This record gives sequence, C-alpha cells and structure tokens, in this order.
Amino acid sequence: MRDVTTIAAEARSRAGKGTARATRLKGRVPGVIYGEKQTPELISVDSRDLLKELHKGSFFSRLFTIDISGKTERVLARDVQLDPVSDRPIHVDFQRIGKGSKVRIFIPVHFLDQDQSPGIKKGGVLNIVRHEVEFFCQPDNIPEAISISLSGMEIGHSIHISAFKLPEGIKPVIQDRDFTVATIAAPTKEDEAAPKAEAAAAAPAAAAAPAKDAKAAAPAAAAKPAAKK
Repeated sequence: MRDVTTIAAEARSRAGKGTARATRLKGRVPGVIYGEKQTPELISVDSRDLLKELHKGSFFSRLFTIDISGKTERVLARDVQLDPVSDRPIHVDFQRIGKGSKVRIFIPVHFLDQDQSPGIKKGGVLNIVRHEVEFFCQPDNIPEAISISLSGMEIGHSIHISAFKLPEGIKPVIQDRDFTVATIAAPTKEDEAAPKAEAAAAAPAAAAAPAKDAKAAAPAAAAKPAAKK
C-alpha cells in the first residue's frame, strides 16, 4: 500500500471570481471536494503545499487525505487549473473516495532494461503508444506505475497489455481487446542518415587538420638558421 499524503485545508464560505482572487492573494489556492453523493465542499490549500505535491509527480494517481480543521476526507486529485502566464496552480478539484469504492484512474507505464533490447541496440526506436493506461482499481491499491522489461525484444516486437504482470485487484478499462502499449520500430531513413551525415561533415575537418599542421610547421622550419659548414 502506498503512503497517503495529508494536505491541510481551510473551508471557504463563498464561491465566485472575487472570492477566489482574494484567496490567491493570501498565497492559497481555491478548490473543491465533490463526490459520494454529498454536497460539494469549498476549500483552499496553501500554494506551497500544492506545488510540492505537484512536483513529486503522479499527482493524479495518488491517494490524499484532506484535513479541514480536524475533519478528514479521502480524495483523489481530478483537475488542476494553471495560470497561463506563471504556470502556477489557480484551482484544484478533489474527488471523495468512499470505503469499498472502485475508481477509474490513469497509471504511468515504465519500460525497463532498454539497454538489453537487441532491437534497440540495432538502431530500433521504442515507440510508446500509451504513456499511461486507464484502470479500474481499489483506491488503497493504486500502483505508482506498471512496468515491463524490454530485455530480448527485437525490432518489430509489439508490447500488448497482456504482457504486463499487473498488481492484484486492477483491471484495464478497455477489456474487449489486447491493446498495444508500445512497439520497437525499425529506424526511419532520417535516423539512419543522421550518423552518416555527421561522419561526412567530420571528414573534411579531419582532412584539413594535417594540412593546417603542415602550414604551421613550414614557417617554423624556415625560421631556423642554416647550419654553419
């Protein structure tokens, strides 16, 4: 079970642009908690606390506890609005998670042992079709990521969801087909041409270097006094 982070929050009495602007001027981010057939609850969180959690990564696939003056809510983050200029959070939405409930959530995909793939060693390219996969799962059993080793995989290999060893209790939302998550594709003409172009560009420079050295050596040799007979 992953650790659950607690975020301190304060209740807000009113919604609206003016109230939200005043909240942000205090260094806080307005937000809302909704779901579980309960009335949405207006809150605000410290902008520094929210930024810290955003920078940790996997923000939307981690379970949080929101503490509102001693009252706690188990939640998942569902949306964060960012300022288009500063890229700082200006609003956050959380969804309540009840006991025994299942959630739909996107989980990141990690590809391991790329240096052990013969296909990639030959110049093949890992073509990731899905960086995340959506699953049904219990909130307490949300994995940080699903992963697969690329060891032994050749060019042309397709990696389907059935190839992953999934943690117990999670199922893909798409269940009617064995969908592709990634492939090891053959290098494109541009990929093959790049090393050749670099080598061709380096050749004239390498050829010019001895000539430059010879020219530099010539004046030095001419400057030496003739030996006395």
